[in-house]
Amino acid sequence: MAIDIGGTFTDTVLINGTSDIVATTKTPTTPQQPALGALDGARRVLASAGANWGQISGLIHGTTLATNALIERRGAVTATITTEGFRDILEIAYERRYSQYAINLVKPDLIVPRTHALTIGGRMDAQGCELSPLDEAQVPALAAQLKALQVEAVAICLLHAYANPAHELRLKALLAQEMPDLVISLSHEISPEAREFDRLCTTIANAYIQPLMAGYLADFKARFTEMGLTCPILMMTAGGGMTTVETAARLPIRLVESGPAGGAILAARIAQETGEAQVLSFDMGGTTAKLCLIDDYRPQTARKFEISRAERFIKGSGMPVRIPVIEMIEIGAGGGSIARVDRLGRVQIGPHSAGSDPGPAAFGKGGTHPTVTDADVTQGLIEPARFAEGRLAIDPDAAASALTQDVGQHLNLPPEKSAFAVSEIVDESMASAGRMHAVESGKDLEPRVMIAFGGNGPLHATRVARRSRMNRVLIPRDPGVGSAVGFLYAPVSYEIIRSRYARLETLDIDGLNRFLDTMLQEAQSVVRAGAPTGDLSQRRVAFMRYHGQGHEIEIRLPDRALTQSDLPALQQAFEVEYSRQFSRTVPGMTIEILNWGLSVSSAAPALRGTANATEATDQKPTETRDILCDVTGEWRPAGLYNRDDLHPGDRVQGPALIVEAQTTTFVSADFSASIDGPGNIWLTRKTEGPA
Repeated sequence: MAIDIGGTFTDTVLINGTSDIVATTKTPTTPQQPALGALDGARRVLASAGANWGQISGLIHGTTLATNALIERRGAVTATITTEGFRDILEIAYERRYSQYAINLVKPDLIVPRTHALTIGGRMDAQGCELSPLDEAQVPALAAQLKALQVEAVAICLLHAYANPAHELRLKALLAQEMPDLVISLSHEISPEAREFDRLCTTIANAYIQPLMAGYLADFKARFTEMGLTCPILMMTAGGGMTTVETAARLPIRLVESGPAGGAILAARIAQETGEAQVLSFDMGGTTAKLCLIDDYRPQTARKFEISRAERFIKGSGMPVRIPVIEMIEIGAGGGSIARVDRLGRVQIGPHSAGSDPGPAAFGKGGTHPTVTDADVTQGLIEPARFAEGRLAIDPDAAASALTQDVGQHLNLPPEKSAFAVSEIVDESMASAGRMHAVESGKDLEPRVMIAFGGNGPLHATRVARRSRMNRVLIPRDPGVGSAVGFLYAPVSYEIIRSRYARLETLDIDGLNRFLDTMLQEAQSVVRAGAPTGDLSQRRVAFMRYHGQGHEIEIRLPDRALTQSDLPALQQAFEVEYSRQFSRTVPGMTIEILNWGLSVSSAAPALRGTANATEATDQKPTETRDILCDVTGEWRPAGLYNRDDLHPGDRVQGPALIVEAQTTTFVSADFSASIDGPGNIWLTRKTEGPA
């Protein structure tokens, strides 16, 4: 079973021993007690499949709770303890403004105010040698300050602890004696890399959400165990792997963006099954839209991202977090995103969302503001009788009324034109975010296939693809719960990135191999807790640069102990990648390595076959529905199809709506749809123009 708790809906998927999906459902998220919505979904899929709790042999869970707690600032009262003389790491940050000429620049909220920034004597050097011992006599006074500030969690980040954690470990032990209930996060465990500001921010974020997440995970596990669950619970991580509940409770920062990571894993797997090496993953849910670039069947990854940016698209305006993560761009553009008109008469969408309670106006649960879903309903793109498996009544009149009140009255537009305006803005916002993400990565969207899923992804895919100049879209099976399906294809994995400075020409091979072996043993112990049997694979990388440069590039290492004979190949690999990124190398420069990375993974489920569909056959609709055409802006009939009634080889001409239990695929007038052998929907843009 896989459970993905999103901002609006909780998605649940059940598969059998041969990895066939036997039941799926979407249930409203219960924000105050997320485990209740998860239990509701679990009961529904078990009842649908005629199964019981004792038959579940594995449960995988992903949640937005960690992300939302950081964004909404709902964590613990947190303090920091840094090396004496380094109290103002947070205040100094990168020593630059993220927007140089902004007069009213808003600095990122880094959670811990200066009053909560404490220090202690003692010092390590960059090689991990002790320059002065930890001043243990200061600990009682530190504990008294923490108690006076009513601190619940503390982030300890001592200088060069990544090279030698002895002082951090000793300080934790002493503080635990003084304050047994204090939650303590250590930087060498959370982010053992050089660069104090990033390391401190990551440790703060972990400490801030640790009490909340530990309590939530304990509650989640207890509730499911009480129902009869006997198997281990594994948690999805931001890096696209799974880990145990115990590791997740200790390192909850790795759960940030865990839900969207499942969607990227799904898209990468489908890309590999279909042989499409260049893909854009497009996941549009009820609260946000997420886009991820996938090349050669691997999602683009990063070692750092920012939380809660003051300026949405400006780097440096958020709180940096340095953990292994699948890199994607996320914007507040989901089905529940609220539309409004600003003081300049412009239609604005999000980032605020109606969520699951009260939800869009059309849900009839008390929502009064128009959302993207209300716009889709008003344009006829959602069939009310079949929405949400028929368990949620849709009120088109309420949707039209909300649009008139908040948009139409300000712009002198009827409801359908107001809805059209909302759709135009939200679709362009998502397309422009994708284009910007691609440009920043030095890549092009036009030759890519968009793989669209999520509750609203298939409904908006062709509209976003057109604006992104993409001509092909793939809608997988069970797209409405795509991220949860992706959980089931993820391996149990754990990645460690650790700083150890070295120059390539003077590399201590034996010392490095011992260093990597220690990392390997640590990673294997975490993975074996979730995957006790089966083969494990590993991936080793070095983060290299020319001497004097400020940033590194990732270079793959052999998945074994290094020898002296590997060094020329390592230098060549660095120069090839450096030349690819910067169109040149720098002859005669010393090459240095700052960080080393190692990941260990269990085997992912085997790929399925991709039998070709039979010869294409045009299908005629037996039912039509009037929609506001997104190409012409005029009302016209669209064919209405049930996805379950379409078979491999069937082809549908746009405009059309392909309806299934948890979402609707909109085939725009300038697209056609066809079903391939495994049952995916391929949407292809017509070169001769709209029909």
